[in-house]
Amino acid sequence: MHASCDVALAGEHVQLLAQRALFWPAQRLLAIADLHLGKDDVFRDAGIAMPAGGTRGDLTRLSEMLTSTGATRLRVLGDFIHGTRGVARWRSDWQDFRARHDVRVELLLGNHDRGLDSNGLGVEVMGEGMVEGAFHFSHDQQHDAPGLCISGHVHPVVRLPMFDRSFPVFHLQRGGLTLPAFSAMTGGWKVPASDAWVACIEGHVMASPAFSTPF
Repeated sequence: MHASCDVALAGEHVQLLAQRALFWPAQRLLAIADLHLGKDDVFRDAGIAMPAGGTRGDLTRLSEMLTSTGATRLRVLGDFIHGTRGVARWRSDWQDFRARHDVRVELLLGNHDRGLDSNGLGVEVMGEGMVEGAFHFSHDQQHDAPGLCISGHVHPVVRLPMFDRSFPVFHLQRGGLTLPAFSAMTGGWKVPASDAWVACIEGHVMASPAFSTPF
């Protein structure tokens, strides 16, 4: 297994990274979905046991990918935040992250982003969807999108019997690619093992047999 998988989508070369992100080298663009900043704080404030450090761990992983890929743009495909509780805590972590990286951050709004105050975050809010080249980027999968749709939202996972557990996956369907949730603190929607997917397994990727089907 490798740390990334090279894929041709709609005539474009992209890389599916084991750290749950898509990299488009020609555009130096790193795309992630479902960052859910502050989810650990929201759960703890609601009285639900949750280990601390989830947001910081996710941002550390994101920082490492920006450095390793040399990306100059970061596009978040919705659910940038998880909720409005604990704002001061995740904002501080995010601002520390922004201070380390001189990149353009583009945000497509997701269902968890209602009420987001983007002032001072160093992000450009791009609405709910955008087209770039052969791709349509959005939070939800758009089956009538003008181009191959790259989205998030459902947190796709697949159960692998050899590991006796589920792993996040890039889920490929005709006309669209759904990214895994970037946040490590998420559940998942189980996709059929017979579908085309690329699983993220402990720093490595593994493709399903159906993944050889052209898209």
